[in-house]
Amino acid sequence: MRCKKTVFVTVGTTSFNQLIETVVTPEILQVLSKRGYEKILIQIGKGYFQPVQDGTCVEPVIEYYRYKESIENDIREASLVISHAGAGSVLETLRARKPLIVVINETLMGNHQMELAYQLFQDGHLYYCKCSTLKETLASLDESQLIPFPGGEPAKFAQFMNNIMGVR
Repeated sequence: MRCKKTVFVTVGTTSFNQLIETVVTPEILQVLSKRGYEKILIQIGKGYFQPVQDGTCVEPVIEYYRYKESIENDIREASLVISHAGAGSVLETLRARKPLIVVINETLMGNHQMELAYQLFQDGHLYYCKCSTLKETLASLDESQLIPFPGGEPAKFAQFMNNIMGVR
């Protein structure tokens, strides 16, 4: 049985309805379909928005769930991960060496998400965008340009996070 080219979308344990709503718009589904994606698996967390297949687009097929004990398998089986900027989701995806687009939740103020995403983008490990620019980011995505994240060095990641958050 052939594996479907899958996009895994995660918002972690929080709520990020705008990301879920954006991912299932006809414009985004069309871009994903043109790029060969056949399935979107979405972890919706505490959000109120529940995606439905509207019938106008056969692929990609949309599936979702709220929570699982671990999203490790979903990340591992994905061809692309679209994630909120939570450090846990980002690090787990980078360790799995999966192409990653981090979508910034602009409604969250005074958090480290933007700094984390920007620095990892500057280092070449991921792409980042806002919901309003996700379509363009997907359309221009070049996975071959991503630099694998050096895994197995939790002390370096902790220092990286401390630097971003201004902790000495």
